[in-house]
Amino acid sequence: MSTDTRSVDVREVVLRDGLQLEAPIPLEAKLAILDAVSRTGVRRVEVTSFVSPSAVPALADAEQVAAALHRWPDLRFSALVAGHGGARRAVAAGVPDLEYVISASDGHSLANSARTTDEAVAATRDIAALAHGAGGICEAIVAVAWDCPFDGRTPVARTVDVARRAVDLGADRLCLGDTIGTVVPARLVEVVEAVRDACPGTDVGVHLHDTRGAGIACVLAAVQIGVTSLDASTGGLGGCPFAPGASGNIATEEVVHLLEGSGFTTGLDLTRVLQAAAVVEEAVGHALPSRLHRAGGPSRPRPRPVAQGSRSS
Repeated sequence: MSTDTRSVDVREVVLRDGLQLEAPIPLEAKLAILDAVSRTGVRRVEVTSFVSPSAVPALADAEQVAAALHRWPDLRFSALVAGHGGARRAVAAGVPDLEYVISASDGHSLANSARTTDEAVAATRDIAALAHGAGGICEAIVAVAWDCPFDGRTPVARTVDVARRAVDLGADRLCLGDTIGTVVPARLVEVVEAVRDACPGTDVGVHLHDTRGAGIACVLAAVQIGVTSLDASTGGLGGCPFAPGASGNIATEEVVHLLEGSGFTTGLDLTRVLQAAAVVEEAVGHALPSRLHRAGGPSRPRPRPVAQGSRSS
């Protein structure tokens, strides 16, 4: 990735976070979405999660999706895992870049993975070793980094401690998750900067939701303090099935529109992202939450109306 701090790397998550709350769709439809996404200029794609099929039936075909990824050799794929079993499945399926979820609160950790935060953190060492042994990386996703639907506000020190211990145990990167879409810019800056101070030299990205309307504002706040890794979902599709009220990923097209118009570069073609959103909408069979998608894209000049008195007879 470019060292230019004005360049922002947007990871596309529609195939995992976007689809996990949906009714299962056919494999062919997923691959059509992936093909459309591949044409946008995106470099990294979170392509599925290797979790219990009974818990997330929409992603029960993770191995089948992974088997098709050779069709897009220019993309770097990652998969979300919640424990050793999923990590082993992902590596065996040929997806060595692992996103390992660690909840910063015990309430969400127990709901998400049936173990405490400390137990989840301790597993980082083995999961990182699996990724590294397969030639991949381990990214620790710190869920509910700001607020938990069960335990309330997550103390900053708690998020920092989880992030620091994950890095100490082998995580190569960090991503802070606003799982229920409650963060606002000032709080985002506070936690990101605290984590970066505690984990110098480690890339710290953010995964934001627009549930309460502040997601896109937080994107701008993040990049203004030098965050260069963002997650986004085409059409704004998605949410967390284990966090009540979690919905509304930030939309890839809205992120691109905001950043490209604010002096940052993403490498993504907005027109093609909007085309991908149309493919997603057709696949899931309902309207997408993205406002830019509903508006038909950026504003474009239209022919001026002819004044009534100037019309010829």
